[in-house]
Amino acid sequence: MKKKIKNLFYNSNSQSIKYEKYFHVYEKIFKKFKNKKVKFVEIGIHNGGSLEIWKNFFPKGSKIIGIDINPECRQFSKKNIEVFIGNQSDPKFWDNFFSKIGKVDIVLDDGGHTNLDQIITASKVIKNIKDGGVLLVEDTHTSYSSIYNSSKNFSFIEFSKKVIDDINSKYSNKIKKFNFSLSNHVYSVEFYESMVVFNIDKKKTYYNKLLTNKKKNFGIQDKTWQGNEIHVFKIKNIFSKFKNLISLNKLLTFIKHKINNKILKKYFE
Repeated sequence: MKKKIKNLFYNSNSQSIKYEKYFHVYEKIFKKFKNKKVKFVEIGIHNGGSLEIWKNFFPKGSKIIGIDINPECRQFSKKNIEVFIGNQSDPKFWDNFFSKIGKVDIVLDDGGHTNLDQIITASKVIKNIKDGGVLLVEDTHTSYSSIYNSSKNFSFIEFSKKVIDDINSKYSNKIKKFNFSLSNHVYSVEFYESMVVFNIDKKKTYYNKLLTNKKKNFGIQDKTWQGNEIHVFKIKNIFSKFKNLISLNKLLTFIKHKINNKILKKYFE
Protein backbone atom coordinates (compact mmCIF):
# COMPACT_ATOMS: atom_id res chain seq x y z
CA MET A 1 0.00 0.00 0.00
CA LYS A 2 1.34 3.39 -1.00
CA LYS A 3 2.15 5.81 1.81
CA LYS A 4 -0.06 8.87 1.52
CA ILE A 5 1.24 11.85 3.45
CA LYS A 6 -2.27 12.87 4.49
CA ASN A 7 -2.87 9.40 5.99
CA LEU A 8 0.43 9.59 7.85
CA PHE A 9 -0.65 12.98 9.15
CA TYR A 10 -3.83 11.58 10.66
CA ASN A 11 -2.09 8.47 12.00
CA SER A 12 0.75 10.33 13.70
CA ASN A 13 1.00 9.89 17.46
CA SER A 14 1.98 13.52 17.97
CA GLN A 15 0.04 16.61 16.99
CA SER A 16 0.70 18.30 13.67
CA ILE A 17 -1.18 21.18 12.03
CA LYS A 18 -1.31 21.52 8.23
CA TYR A 19 -3.49 23.30 5.71
CA GLU A 20 -5.38 20.81 3.56
CA LYS A 21 -4.03 21.97 0.19
CA TYR A 22 -0.46 21.37 1.33
CA PHE A 23 -0.81 17.62 0.99
CA HIS A 24 -1.30 17.81 -2.79
CA VAL A 25 1.90 19.83 -3.08
CA TYR A 26 3.81 17.47 -0.80
CA GLU A 27 2.82 14.47 -2.92
CA LYS A 28 3.87 16.22 -6.12
CA ILE A 29 7.17 17.66 -4.91
CA PHE A 30 8.34 14.71 -2.81
CA LYS A 31 7.29 12.01 -5.28
CA LYS A 32 10.76 11.70 -6.79
CA PHE A 33 12.26 11.11 -3.33
CA LYS A 34 9.88 8.36 -2.16
CA ASN A 35 12.31 5.54 -2.94
CA LYS A 36 15.50 7.45 -2.19
CA LYS A 37 17.35 7.74 1.10
CA VAL A 38 17.35 11.46 1.78
CA LYS A 39 18.66 13.99 4.23
CA PHE A 40 15.51 15.91 5.10
CA VAL A 41 15.38 19.09 7.20
CA GLU A 42 12.22 20.60 8.67
CA ILE A 43 12.30 23.99 10.37
CA GLY A 44 9.61 24.30 13.02
CA ILE A 45 9.07 21.24 15.20
CA HIS A 46 6.33 22.36 17.62
CA ASN A 47 4.76 19.10 18.89
CA GLY A 48 6.88 16.81 16.74
CA GLY A 49 4.04 15.35 14.68
CA SER A 50 5.42 16.27 11.27
CA LEU A 51 8.84 14.80 12.03
CA GLU A 52 7.06 11.51 12.62
CA ILE A 53 5.27 11.90 9.28
CA TRP A 54 8.50 12.36 7.34
CA LYS A 55 10.22 9.52 9.16
CA ASN A 56 7.44 7.19 8.02
CA PHE A 57 7.18 8.62 4.50
CA PHE A 58 10.80 8.47 3.35
CA PRO A 59 12.67 5.14 3.05
CA LYS A 60 14.50 3.58 5.96
CA GLY A 61 17.99 4.93 6.21
CA SER A 62 16.86 8.50 5.51
CA LYS A 63 18.06 11.13 7.97
CA ILE A 64 15.30 13.33 9.35
CA ILE A 65 16.44 16.57 10.98
CA GLY A 66 14.28 19.02 12.91
CA ILE A 67 15.17 22.61 13.78
CA ASP A 68 13.41 24.77 16.35
CA ILE A 69 14.23 27.80 18.49
CA ASN A 70 12.55 26.22 21.54
CA PRO A 71 14.92 23.99 23.58
CA GLU A 72 11.93 21.91 24.73
CA CYS A 73 11.87 20.37 21.25
CA ARG A 74 14.99 18.35 22.05
CA GLN A 75 12.65 15.69 23.43
CA PHE A 76 11.69 14.71 19.88
CA SER A 77 15.18 13.50 19.07
CA LYS A 78 15.12 9.73 18.54
CA LYS A 79 16.39 7.06 16.16
CA ASN A 80 16.75 8.52 12.64
CA ILE A 81 15.52 11.92 13.91
CA GLU A 82 18.05 14.53 15.00
CA VAL A 83 17.04 17.83 16.57
CA PHE A 84 18.96 21.11 16.42
CA ILE A 85 18.04 24.13 18.52
CA GLY A 86 18.70 27.52 16.96
CA ASN A 87 17.39 30.72 15.44
CA GLN A 88 16.67 30.42 11.72
CA SER A 89 17.12 34.16 11.21
CA ASP A 90 20.71 33.95 12.49
CA PRO A 91 23.14 33.36 9.59
CA LYS A 92 25.77 32.04 12.01
CA PHE A 93 23.40 29.28 13.11
CA TRP A 94 23.17 28.07 9.51
CA ASP A 95 26.94 28.21 9.00
CA ASN A 96 27.44 26.06 12.08
CA PHE A 97 24.56 23.73 11.14
CA PHE A 98 25.83 22.92 7.66
CA SER A 99 29.41 22.56 8.88
CA LYS A 100 28.12 19.65 11.00
CA ILE A 101 25.66 17.90 8.68
CA GLY A 102 26.87 18.83 5.19
CA LYS A 103 24.58 19.26 2.20
CA VAL A 104 20.96 18.10 2.30
CA ASP A 105 18.30 16.98 -0.17
CA ILE A 106 15.20 18.75 1.11
CA VAL A 107 14.50 21.71 3.39
CA LEU A 108 10.94 22.37 4.51
CA ASP A 109 10.54 25.78 6.16
CA ASP A 110 7.59 25.76 8.55
CA GLY A 111 9.29 27.97 11.10
CA GLY A 112 8.71 31.54 12.24
CA HIS A 113 7.15 32.76 8.97
CA THR A 114 8.48 36.34 9.27
CA ASN A 115 10.18 37.89 6.26
CA LEU A 116 13.44 37.91 8.21
CA ASP A 117 13.10 34.19 9.03
CA GLN A 118 12.13 33.07 5.56
CA ILE A 119 14.51 35.22 3.52
CA ILE A 120 17.61 34.59 5.61
CA THR A 121 16.81 30.88 5.70
CA ALA A 122 16.42 30.73 1.93
CA SER A 123 19.62 32.68 1.38
CA LYS A 124 21.61 30.29 3.57
CA VAL A 125 20.09 26.88 2.80
CA ILE A 126 19.69 27.03 -0.98
CA LYS A 127 23.43 26.92 -1.51
CA ASN A 128 23.62 23.89 0.78
CA ILE A 129 20.99 21.79 -1.00
CA LYS A 130 22.20 19.05 -3.34
CA ASP A 131 21.48 19.15 -7.05
CA GLY A 132 18.00 17.78 -7.61
CA GLY A 133 16.91 18.93 -4.17
CA VAL A 134 14.28 21.44 -3.10
CA LEU A 135 13.49 24.17 -0.62
CA LEU A 136 9.77 24.25 0.18
CA VAL A 137 8.56 27.27 2.16
CA GLU A 138 5.16 27.02 3.84
CA ASP A 139 2.68 29.64 5.02
CA THR A 140 3.89 32.31 2.63
CA HIS A 141 0.51 34.03 3.05
CA THR A 142 2.25 35.76 5.95
CA SER A 143 3.86 37.98 3.30
CA TYR A 144 0.53 39.80 3.14
CA SER A 145 0.38 40.46 6.89
CA SER A 146 2.12 43.43 8.50
CA ILE A 147 2.58 41.42 11.71
CA TYR A 148 5.14 39.17 9.99
CA ASN A 149 6.87 41.81 7.86
CA SER A 150 9.25 44.63 8.64
CA SER A 151 8.16 45.98 5.25
CA LYS A 152 5.79 44.48 2.72
CA ASN A 153 8.21 45.67 0.04
CA PHE A 154 10.66 43.16 1.52
CA SER A 155 8.24 40.30 2.08
CA PHE A 156 9.19 36.74 1.22
CA ILE A 157 6.83 36.75 -1.77
CA GLU A 158 8.53 39.87 -3.12
CA PHE A 159 11.87 38.13 -2.56
CA SER A 160 10.61 35.08 -4.47
CA LYS A 161 9.45 37.29 -7.36
CA LYS A 162 12.91 38.79 -7.46
CA VAL A 163 14.37 35.27 -7.75
CA ILE A 164 12.36 34.93 -10.97
CA ASP A 165 14.13 38.01 -12.34
CA ASP A 166 17.38 36.56 -11.09
CA ILE A 167 16.82 33.27 -12.93
CA ASN A 168 15.88 35.06 -16.15
CA SER A 169 19.07 37.12 -16.01
CA LYS A 170 20.76 33.97 -17.30
CA TYR A 171 19.12 34.58 -20.70
CA SER A 172 21.53 37.38 -21.55
CA ASN A 173 24.35 39.46 -20.11
CA LYS A 174 22.25 42.49 -21.02
CA ILE A 175 19.56 41.68 -18.43
CA LYS A 176 19.92 43.24 -14.99
CA LYS A 177 22.10 41.32 -12.57
CA PHE A 178 21.67 41.36 -8.80
CA ASN A 179 24.26 41.86 -6.11
CA PHE A 180 22.69 38.98 -4.19
CA SER A 181 22.02 36.21 -6.64
CA LEU A 182 20.79 32.62 -6.42
CA SER A 183 20.83 32.10 -10.19
CA ASN A 184 23.75 29.66 -9.99
CA HIS A 185 21.71 27.36 -7.75
CA VAL A 186 17.98 27.81 -8.45
CA TYR A 187 16.77 26.76 -11.90
CA SER A 188 13.03 27.07 -11.31
CA VAL A 189 10.46 28.34 -8.80
CA GLU A 190 6.95 26.99 -8.28
CA PHE A 191 4.20 29.04 -6.66
CA TYR A 192 1.18 27.57 -4.89
CA GLU A 193 -1.32 29.07 -2.50
CA SER A 194 0.72 29.78 0.65
CA MET A 195 3.71 27.78 -0.62
CA VAL A 196 6.81 28.48 -2.72
CA VAL A 197 9.13 25.74 -3.99
CA PHE A 198 12.70 26.37 -5.17
CA ASN A 199 14.18 23.66 -7.37
CA ILE A 200 17.93 23.39 -7.02
CA ASP A 201 20.34 22.12 -9.66
CA LYS A 202 23.54 23.97 -10.53
CA LYS A 203 23.95 21.94 -13.73
CA LYS A 204 20.75 23.48 -15.13
CA THR A 205 21.61 27.12 -14.42
CA TYR A 206 23.93 27.74 -17.37
CA TYR A 207 23.39 30.58 -19.84
CA ASN A 208 20.80 29.47 -22.34
CA LYS A 209 21.63 28.63 -25.95
CA LEU A 210 19.50 29.14 -29.04
CA LEU A 211 19.45 25.94 -31.10
CA THR A 212 18.27 25.10 -34.61
CA ASN A 213 17.75 21.64 -36.05
CA LYS A 214 19.02 22.83 -39.45
CA LYS A 215 16.09 21.27 -41.29
CA LYS A 216 14.20 22.71 -44.24
CA ASN A 217 13.49 26.43 -44.02
CA PHE A 218 10.23 27.44 -45.75
CA GLY A 219 11.12 31.13 -45.70
CA ILE A 220 8.10 32.12 -43.62
CA GLN A 221 8.31 35.78 -42.67
CA ASP A 222 8.53 36.47 -38.93
CA LYS A 223 5.87 39.07 -38.15
CA THR A 224 6.34 39.12 -34.40
CA TRP A 225 5.88 42.87 -34.08
CA GLN A 226 3.01 43.32 -36.52
CA GLY A 227 0.34 42.28 -34.02
CA ASN A 228 1.48 44.96 -31.58
CA GLU A 229 0.85 47.82 -34.00
CA ILE A 230 -2.95 47.68 -34.04
CA HIS A 231 -3.23 50.62 -31.65
CA VAL A 232 -0.86 52.98 -33.45
CA PHE A 233 -1.57 52.52 -37.16
CA LYS A 234 -3.59 55.78 -37.28
CA ILE A 235 -0.78 57.68 -35.56
CA LYS A 236 1.64 56.32 -38.14
CA ASN A 237 -0.41 57.88 -40.93
CA ILE A 238 -0.60 61.23 -39.13
CA PHE A 239 3.14 61.44 -38.56
CA SER A 240 4.27 59.96 -41.84
CA LYS A 241 4.56 63.39 -43.48
CA PHE A 242 7.03 64.46 -40.81
CA LYS A 243 9.39 61.56 -41.43
CA ASN A 244 12.13 63.91 -42.61
CA LEU A 245 11.92 65.98 -39.44
CA ILE A 246 11.79 63.34 -36.72
CA SER A 247 12.76 59.72 -36.14
CA LEU A 248 9.37 58.21 -36.92
CA ASN A 249 10.27 54.67 -35.88
CA LYS A 250 11.52 55.75 -32.47
CA LEU A 251 8.47 57.91 -31.88
CA LEU A 252 6.09 55.14 -32.90
CA THR A 253 7.90 52.64 -30.70
CA PHE A 254 7.65 55.02 -27.76
CA ILE A 255 3.92 55.61 -28.33
CA LYS A 256 3.26 51.91 -28.91
CA HIS A 257 4.93 51.01 -25.64
CA LYS A 258 2.96 53.66 -23.78
CA ILE A 259 -0.34 52.34 -25.14
CA ASN A 260 0.57 48.69 -24.54
CA ASN A 261 1.71 49.44 -21.00
CA LYS A 262 -1.64 51.08 -20.28
CA ILE A 263 -3.42 47.95 -21.51
CA LEU A 264 -1.16 45.59 -19.57
CA LYS A 265 -1.10 47.57 -16.33
CA LYS A 266 -4.16 45.88 -14.87
CA TYR A 267 -2.41 42.52 -15.04
CA PHE A 268 0.27 43.78 -12.67
CA GLU A 269 -1.77 45.72 -10.15
